[in-house]
Amino acid sequence: MRNFRFRRARLGTVAVFALAGLLFWVSFTVSRGNNIRTDDSLLQMSDLIRERERQNASLESSTARLRSDVTALTERDRAADPEQALRLDSVEGAAGLRELTGTGLTVTLTDAPADAEPLLSGVPEPTPNDLVIHQQDLQAVVNALWAGGAEGVRIMDQRLISTSAVRCVGNTLILQGQLYSPPYTITAVGAPERLRAALDASPALRNYQQYVAAYGLGWDVDEHEAVTLPGYQGSVALHHAEPLEPAE
Repeated sequence: MRNFRFRRARLGTVAVFALAGLLFWVSFTVSRGNNIRTDDSLLQMSDLIRERERQNASLESSTARLRSDVTALTERDRAADPEQALRLDSVEGAAGLRELTGTGLTVTLTDAPADAEPLLSGVPEPTPNDLVIHQQDLQAVVNALWAGGAEGVRIMDQRLISTSAVRCVGNTLILQGQLYSPPYTITAVGAPERLRAALDASPALRNYQQYVAAYGLGWDVDEHEAVTLPGYQGSVALHHAEPLEPAE
């Protein structure tokens, strides 16, 4: 049972050393040999972070206003061409840009207590890696829900679309520019019995259930007679890398 997360723990160890090296280099660069605990550089870094947060908030507000303008123009065009409006509604619905309501369920994943003890006899003492939700756990739930015929999926308060990426850094989730901490909720619209069957059939989630039984990781599934997912509100522009021209 421990092999699955142990491999990730070794990779995590490498990542910790790499991050430590990066932090050391950043500290050296910032401090220029000075004591950053006592000089003004640390305060300058904090001020810079707060300023970036204010700039991001301002940009998000501007984006919301522009999105509202685009929506108003789109609705005007819909009225001028009802047939095209129907096609656009269909495409937007399939892309996850429209609100979606139907039966469904919500899966909630939570970390185990930091001081958790084994709940089963013969189970080894847990490592910190055993007690937290990992990226692959969230991905396994989402993949199972899609496999179970989900018409739409939401993680926390955000609708997933084809370009959405579930990424975890440490014990936090980064999703479409937002940062989240557990407990994590994943809601899907679809036939509850099919969705639940797909969750039960997932090999990755069967592995996760062993940690639920052994160490108390959280797992809860609630069915809904009616649940509404918001339409995706972010940018749908695609970004891609391009190869560099060979040096002459």
